[in-house]
Amino acid sequence: MDLSLSAADTKFRDEVRRFLDEKLTADLRATSELMTSVYADYDTTMKWHKALYEKGWVAPAWPKEYGGCDWSVAQHYIFSSELSSAGAPSLSPMGLGMCGPVLIGYGTPEQKAHYLPRMLDGSDFWCQGYSEPGSGSDLASLQMSAVDMGDHFLCNGQKIWTTHANYANWIFNLVRTSKEDIPQRGITFLLIDMNTPGVKVEPLIMLSGEHIQNQIFFTDVKVPKANVVGKVGEGWTVAKYLMQFERGGHAYAPGLTTRLNRIRKIASTEMLGDGGRLIDDAEFAAKIAEANVQISALEFTEHRIMSALSHGDAPGAESSLLKTRGTEISQRLTELGIEAVGAYAAPFQPHATRPGGPVPNVPKPTGNETPVGPKHALPVLAKYLNDRAGSIYAGTNEVQRNIMAKAVLGL
Repeated sequence: MDLSLSAADTKFRDEVRRFLDEKLTADLRATSELMTSVYADYDTTMKWHKALYEKGWVAPAWPKEYGGCDWSVAQHYIFSSELSSAGAPSLSPMGLGMCGPVLIGYGTPEQKAHYLPRMLDGSDFWCQGYSEPGSGSDLASLQMSAVDMGDHFLCNGQKIWTTHANYANWIFNLVRTSKEDIPQRGITFLLIDMNTPGVKVEPLIMLSGEHIQNQIFFTDVKVPKANVVGKVGEGWTVAKYLMQFERGGHAYAPGLTTRLNRIRKIASTEMLGDGGRLIDDAEFAAKIAEANVQISALEFTEHRIMSALSHGDAPGAESSLLKTRGTEISQRLTELGIEAVGAYAAPFQPHATRPGGPVPNVPKPTGNETPVGPKHALPVLAKYLNDRAGSIYAGTNEVQRNIMAKAVLGL
């Protein structure tokens, strides 16, 4: 495998870097350094969304005819790598990275014409309605009902762990339109306006103190049949298509490398009791080296998948592999971060970070109070707490291993 960049790719990388130097403001970079979630807060997200949209780079993976970029697979990877290395905040993937590709693949011409431009320019902000109480890992057991009322469905039920539902004005939902012997049948993929009467959002506060997750109650919510994506009763097929983008639709390694480098930098300044630097401690250095090896292995796996995609192959079980290893390594880095900052991880001060949402139960400091500890230590504990969900969301890692066992090993 030739990993060197072509002249065209080098030129493209330099163009991306110039754009980041111009548009990635100090405030946006500071947000990235102090982020405690995989998501930036709504205002930051939309500020960065606007900059990318104006450049034409907000949804590069979409087909060019719908507003995407006619990039090679290598250019997509370069773009992702440069964003991570520069400290760009992440965009919400619910619309651009999940529902958008589904509409491109399964939507009607009318749905594409209406929803896709509004996703691109940020007019619509989306959330995902999959998990329910008792239907998380076993998603096919979902019970939210959509009863056929002629020209519309009447929806009743509940969704849970819904990211940024407190900001979203649209949600893509899996609902049950019929009960069949096989639970995967009778499920329909349905788009619902969050402003429809009967939709109620209530917060779920994370361990990190952030209001990012929500539960949603649907009571006699009327949804037009025109909002069905794909065919009624065949939503499971649509959902499986979406999950390939949710689980493997981005490169993990560049961001993990950036985070590991920050931990190295912290360990180079933190002093031990004997006056030496933490980075020179053999045991801690070995942990850093182990994490580096794991990230490198993941990166080469991403390169291998990138090579396959460039030859026209679709993402399959590899998306489960990337999700599993990416989230596990991410959690390991949060543990190393806590070890690196030591006692400074103890104070719980999410107000001093850039959380992914409001922190409703933690009062903001008044007067001349200042955060405890150095700046690099402020997000470490909250990031650790937030990232505990990494191996659960987008399908638990146990489910991902079942997928790999079946699809790759034939078990």
